[in-house]
Amino acid sequence: QVQLQESGPGLVKPSQTLSLTCTVSGYSITTDYYWAWTRQPPGKGLEWMGTINYLGDTYYNPSLKSRAVIWRDTSKNQFTLQLSSVTPDDTAVYYCARSPNRVTRTKGPYWGQGTQVTVSS
Repeated sequence: QVQLQESGPGLVKPSQTLSLTCTVSGYSITTDYYWAWTRQPPGKGLEWMGTINYLGDTYYNPSLKSRAVIWRDTSKNQFTLQLSSVTPDDTAVYYCARSPNRVTRTKGPYWGQGTQVTVSS
């Protein structure tokens, strides 16, 4: 059974860096697929942030203006999102996911439950 679990802080101060980790069980992130980060601000739709594929290649949504970085720890079967210089506009529910496509904006069978992140002073 493939499962994904997000972890990280629920509250971050403006200008700080947010780090979230996705722990994957039941499937190796080095075998296949894209491993994605997506978020949903309150009252808005899903926003694809970026992906890292099974080879370690990364792809990002340019709307984030290079603030997002994704890397992986293959020994722990984890991949991590780092978002720098956060503002209250970064408040959202953050999801990690497995996808057959580079860009993923709709929920599928291999998504985490999501984690709420609030940016506030």
